[in-house]
Amino acid sequence: MKYLCQVWFDGSKLEAMTQEEKHRLDSDSLAYDRDLTASGHMIHAEALQSPRSAVTVRVRGGETSVTDGPFIETKEHLGGFILIEAKDLNDAIRVAAGIPLAKLGSIEVRPIYSFGPEA
Repeated sequence: MKYLCQVWFDGSKLEAMTQEEKHRLDSDSLAYDRDLTASGHMIHAEALQSPRSAVTVRVRGGETSVTDGPFIETKEHLGGFILIEAKDLNDAIRVAAGIPLAKLGSIEVRPIYSFGPEA
């Protein structure tokens, strides 16, 4: 079964880190990605740019509007994701708990909805 592990964290915690701490976090994250690949759990992972680079798109009554930045101001923002293959939710939770940014923020684990005959 596929699960999306959304990585949420408070950007101010990253901004407060030293260059050495950021480098260590990056190294730990890349190493964990390699471990997930080796174990067969990894499907794909990406880090996202700051919410300041985001735009929000809405279509209402056939009209498209685009707004700079995130829709809601929150302390935590989506910083990246890891799409994994896991045997069940408990396995997915175990994988999510190993994500280095789980120590700074939270990881939302959500099963992927399957369209089609096997759904």
